[in-house]
Amino acid sequence: MSAHQFEFRTITGAALPLSDYADNVLLIVNTASQCGFTPQYRELEGLWSRYQGRGLTVIGVPCNDFGGQEPGNEREIASFCEVNYSITFPLTAKESVIGADAHPFYNWVREQAGEDALPKWNFHKYLIAPDGSLAQSYPSKVSPLSETLVKEIEALLK
Repeated sequence: MSAHQFEFRTITGAALPLSDYADNVLLIVNTASQCGFTPQYRELEGLWSRYQGRGLTVIGVPCNDFGGQEPGNEREIASFCEVNYSITFPLTAKESVIGADAHPFYNWVREQAGEDALPKWNFHKYLIAPDGSLAQSYPSKVSPLSETLVKEIEALLK
C-alpha cells in the first residue's frame, strides 16, 4: 500500500487523487486558519514556490479537529488563504485527521508508523516519497523551512 491509493477532494470539490502525484514528493499538512501555527502557511507557500518545478507538491488539509481552529466552510477557508497568504498550492476540502471520522490517508499513516505519527495539533507534516511511501513526519513546531525538512525534501527530489 502507498499514499498514492488515496484521494481527497479539493477545496472546490474536484477529485484530488494522490496517484496524480506519483513520482513526486508530497508534503501533506493539516492546516487551520485560527492557530498559532497559521503563519506556517507563508512558509509552505515558499516551499511550494521554490520546489514545485523540481517535483514537490504541498497539499494543505484544513481540519477542525484541534481546538476548533478551522470553523469556516470551504469557501471561507479558501478566501482566508488567498487574502492573507496568497496560497497557490492545493488545498483539500475540510477533513478530520484523527478519530473515527479520520480521512483514510491518516488511518494509513497510523498503520505505517503507529499512533505516535498521527497529528497532535494543526500543521503536522507528512513527507511522502516519490514511490508513495511515508518518508517522515514532522510535528507542528517544525517549521516548513527548517533545515531538517528542507534537506529531506532535497534528498527525495534527487
